[in-house]
Amino acid sequence: MKFRLIDFRPPRIAQLLVAIAVLLHWLTPLRQAIVYSNPALGAVLGIAGFATMMRAWWLFRQADTAICPTARTAQLVTLGIYRFTRNPMYLGMVAMLAGLALAVGSLPFYAAAVIYLLIIDRAFCRYEERKLELGFGDDYLAYRKRVRRWI
Repeated sequence: MKFRLIDFRPPRIAQLLVAIAVLLHWLTPLRQAIVYSNPALGAVLGIAGFATMMRAWWLFRQADTAICPTARTAQLVTLGIYRFTRNPMYLGMVAMLAGLALAVGSLPFYAAAVIYLLIIDRAFCRYEERKLELGFGDDYLAYRKRVRRWI
């Protein structure tokens, strides 16, 4: 059986990274290395990320298309927040992790946010872009040309 990162659900990856950050924060001297902490700004960023993710999720539900990255995509969603970013669910999760990092302020939480962004950008976004190009052809290519991957 071959290991494929793409077979894991992005929220589970985020949860695992947060769990590792918590362990590293509490079980090592890394918690002493507070990079920058701003709990209020972290809360705002986290809430904005959650709202972004949930709005994108709702648009997928309304379009009756799969949310799982490896499932068949029934419809190309380009409305609402998808006019500004091709990956608002991922962007929302990155914002939530960044908000948590800002709130706590320690290096393991910042690392978790950066690692999650890299995993999503390098593995999931590329996988989904190939899948959507094969499934929707010129419609997807035109969408990709006018809307950025992130912001």
